[in-house]
Amino acid sequence: MPRGAFTAVLALCAGITIAFLAVPIVALFTEVPLRDVPGLLKEPEVQDALKVTIRTNAIANALILVFGTPTAWLIARRQFLGRALLVTLVELPLVLPPAVAGIGLLAAVGAGGLFGGQLRDAGIVLPFTEWAVVLAVTFVASPFYIRQAISSFESVDPALTDAARTLGAGPGRTFWRVGLPLAAGGLLAGWVLAFARGVGEFGATIIFAGSVRGETQTLTLGIYEVLDSGFDQAVAIGILLVVLSATVLLSYKLILSWRTSTSTSPSAFARTS
Repeated sequence: MPRGAFTAVLALCAGITIAFLAVPIVALFTEVPLRDVPGLLKEPEVQDALKVTIRTNAIANALILVFGTPTAWLIARRQFLGRALLVTLVELPLVLPPAVAGIGLLAAVGAGGLFGGQLRDAGIVLPFTEWAVVLAVTFVASPFYIRQAISSFESVDPALTDAARTLGAGPGRTFWRVGLPLAAGGLLAGWVLAFARGVGEFGATIIFAGSVRGETQTLTLGIYEVLDSGFDQAVAIGILLVVLSATVLLSYKLILSWRTSTSTSPSAFARTS
């Protein structure tokens, strides 16, 4: 194939790809006059959904970071029997249909579930509560962080951690003073992925937590709720989520650019410059 023809094919494929990805986003911003968006977002049902989204994702992300980071460090820095199986278990929610995740959570902690009886006896009810949203978000989003964190910790030069241990640093100090700083860029990338996945969660949440306004209805569930009765409102929520996602992604890229000279962590996204 002549060079010019090949270049034309590449340009055509790139143009189709970019148009396919860009047109739905552009359509959101043209469907409703932008001056009307703030007013639509001030509607009580949207404000309730926003508050539930913020609360539940804040708690879910805290749980993911607190429990996921040590888990990733253990898997990355230790070789043990069953490690491959454990990594597969961590990755499994990435490919599970969200509805299956919701059914699985119900089967585990629902009224008639595996641990439902014990929880009921203890006076703990999880399904169709705000904590159900937290658990659903944590279940579907945590693998995005943990998998990236494992890769980031694996990329830390073992000679540096060995040197720290030789100089008298214990395992905990080595983790805090060597492992975490060197893997910070990759951990941030994993958190961005987990955050975005959590904010956009729908399937597991609607099955395990339902869609109760002010309690379990998040922004994505709010779009579904108002889609028939208020399409403009659904578009306004969509615009809000697009802006939020773009802000998080751009913030990550800025932080990454500041850390480029010192970070050894792999990046989950292409650099913009």
